[in-house]
Amino acid sequence: MYSEGDKMNSDVRLDCTGMVCPQPIVELAKQRRKMDPGEILELWADDEGAKRDIPAWCEQTGNEFLGSEENGSFVKYFIRTV
Repeated sequence: MYSEGDKMNSDVRLDCTGMVCPQPIVELAKQRRKMDPGEILELWADDEGAKRDIPAWCEQTGNEFLGSEENGSFVKYFIRTV
C-alpha cells in the first residue's frame, strides 16, 4: 500500500479536478480501458465524493487501490490496473 512520502511512479496521470460526482469515476473507467494490466494510474480529484468512490470502484472492479495523497486543493489517488 502506498503511503504519503513514498515516491510513486505512475504510468498515466488523469486530471479530474473541477469534476463532480460521478464524472471522476466515469473518466477513471474510460482511462482504465486504455491501459495494460499492472500499469499505475494517478488520478487527481478535488470532489469530496472521490474519497470513498475511488476505493469502492477499485474493490468492485478488482483493480488495486494503492492509496492517496493530499496535495493542497486536490487529492492524488493511485490505482494499479488488473
